[in-house]
Amino acid sequence: MKRLMYAGGIFISFLCFSQETKSEIKASFFDGIVVAGYVDHGAFINFTGPNISFKNKDFKLMLGMLPSLRIKEDRSEGTRNSPVMPTLGAGATVVYKNLALQVPVYYNTKTSSANGTWKAGIGLGYSFR
Repeated sequence: MKRLMYAGGIFISFLCFSQETKSEIKASFFDGIVVAGYVDHGAFINFTGPNISFKNKDFKLMLGMLPSLRIKEDRSEGTRNSPVMPTLGAGATVVYKNLALQVPVYYNTKTSSANGTWKAGIGLGYSFR
């Protein structure tokens, strides 16, 4: 009987502790975060888009799509692309209080001289929420 009461006490204390943490998983379309960073010899600016996030107190981890503006000078011969191009990336964003750290990936399409490849970057930003 003592063992059963002991196990029950541990179970109840576990439930009480888990209610204090207030962790949540949710999906959203926009989180009010702006990020600027470096990728593939250029820069990017993005606002986090549709994502799935896990939040625990002041810490938040997000995986989602990143509507972005990529800034990169095209140094190819002949016709050139614009230095500022809208693009869609994907990646992970970690937010602590209002500071955001992001690891995005962007796809560079195939050209006549190079195969299509995914390029990873790094960015730092601010959460307005």
